Amino acid sequence: MRLILHVGELGGDMSRILIIDDDSGLRRALRKTLETAGYDVAEANSSQRGLEAYRTSKPDLVLTDVYMPEGDGLEGTIRMLSEFPNARVIVMSGGGWARTEAILSDAEKLGAVGTISKPFTIEEVVDTVRRALGGNDE
Repeated sequence: MRLILHVGELGGDMSRILIIDDDSGLRRALRKTLETAGYDVAEANSSQRGLEAYRTSKPDLVLTDVYMPEGDGLEGTIRMLSEFPNARVIVMSGGGWARTEAILSDAEKLGAVGTISKPFTIEEVVDTVRRALGGNDE
């Protein structure tokens, strides 16, 4: 997946965000985008490592992929929300058109505060993050 970074003055508030995705290139692109927007970003490459990172750093928001080889993001979301009911999680997926829609709908039913369908634009990510953190859209 190719992301083009055209980020202007996006105005984050130094909220801490944890990105959980097995795709290192996507994690780097999201990290750069969100840091440019003013957020403090950490990364994990699996659901298990993401849960461990959440336990130690308690970020304000988590962005997690669904399909990862070491445990899927929906299962990780369930585990995270059962252990930390106030966790804010955005679930990302690109597992096929109809399937993605169903998976993202399931994620919301499980308690995700937002969803992002891949491929996505930088603006979609930043807007979804802002909404999840209670920010306003201009």
